[in-house]
Amino acid sequence: MSAPEAEARARAAAGSVPDPELPVLSIAELGVLRDVEVRADRVTVTLTPTYLGCPAMDAIRAGVAAAVRDAGFADVEVVTSWSPPWTTDWLTDDARRKLREAGISPPARRAGAVPLALPRPVTRCPRCDGTATEEIARFGSTACKSLRRCADCRETFDHFKEF
Repeated sequence: MSAPEAEARARAAAGSVPDPELPVLSIAELGVLRDVEVRADRVTVTLTPTYLGCPAMDAIRAGVAAAVRDAGFADVEVVTSWSPPWTTDWLTDDARRKLREAGISPPARRAGAVPLALPRPVTRCPRCDGTATEEIARFGSTACKSLRRCADCRETFDHFKEF
């Protein structure tokens, strides 16, 4: 196998690992997978967590190591990179679509840092596309999501927060 083929194979294996908190998304779609390097027989996978204290990282690291080993690479190292920090801009278009299909409102698309000044971005309801939504809890089923309600269809939904 050539070096580019080995790297593509290792990248596909690592990237296919589902996020434990958002199993509809792979870590590649989530943007957590930053780099895969194959040198000789060693594979180094670089991940950037979504949060500093993301509780899913241990499971993600273990899943990545197992997936890459299952793809035929015995020597796997999983490292963490904090720079540049992960942002919701790294979510792929497929990730945004899958979040909507799962009833989770994806974060607004923006370029660069999220301004800390108001107004907050408009959050659309993933069910009726209404914009009259309100936050009812800062944290939803996981720390990276908030719980919101739509005034148009009256449904509650998780919202993946902007970072």
